[in-house]
Amino acid sequence: MSRKERFTPQEKEQACIDYIEGNRSKVEICRELYISTSTIQHWAAIYNKYGVAGFAKKTKNSSYSKQFKIEIVEKYIRGEASSIELGNQYDISPGLLRKWIRMYNANIELKDYNPKQEVYMAEARRKTTKEEREEIVEYCLNNNRDYKNTAVKFDVSYSQVYNWVRKYDACGLEGLTDKRGHHKSDDEVDELERLRRENLRLKRQLEEKDMVVELLKKVKEFERM
Repeated sequence: MSRKERFTPQEKEQACIDYIEGNRSKVEICRELYISTSTIQHWAAIYNKYGVAGFAKKTKNSSYSKQFKIEIVEKYIRGEASSIELGNQYDISPGLLRKWIRMYNANIELKDYNPKQEVYMAEARRKTTKEEREEIVEYCLNNNRDYKNTAVKFDVSYSQVYNWVRKYDACGLEGLTDKRGHHKSDDEVDELERLRRENLRLKRQLEEKDMVVELLKKVKEFERM
C-alpha cells in the first residue's frame, strides 16, 4: 500500500523554487514545513531532474534486494558519496537510507523487500477447504505470522490469511470451519471448550509479550549506536 503524502506536489514545488531561487533560506523553509535540511535538498534534486512530475504519488512502494541495500550502504561508508547524493542517484529517500545505515552498523540483517501490493489489495482469491485453511494457518504461525509470504505461497489474499489466523487464535481449529458467522460464544460451549479457548488466548498474549521484548531489545541496540 502506498504511503500517504504529507505535502502535495505543488507544495513541494513551491518549496523547491523558494530554495533554488533564494527567495527564502533553507532554514526558514525547513522550520515552516517541519522538515529536515536533507529533505529539502532531496526535493530540490528531484525537482531539478524531473520537475514537478517527480513528486507525483507513486502507485506502489519500490522493491529493494538485500544485495542492493548492502551495496548502497557500503558506498556511503567508503565515502564514495553522501546519503543525499546516493538518495538522489538511486531515488531513495534520505530517511530510508539512514535506516539501512543504522541497521547495517548495528549488525541487523538487511532483508529483501518486495511489497507485493497485489497480495494486500486482492479480494479472496479462491475457495479453500478446512484442511487447507489449517495448513495455511500452521505455516503462518510457524513462520512468525508472516501473512504476506504465506498468502503468496498458498495463492490466497493477505486478508484471508490474517482472518484465518485471528479466528484460530480465538477459537482454535473450530474457528476455521466455515459457519458463515454462526460462531458460538464462550457461554454457549462446554467447559472443556472454554478452557481450550482460554489457553489459546493466554498463548497468544505470551507470544505478543515475547514480540514486545524483542522489539525493546532492538530499540536498545539503536540507542547504543
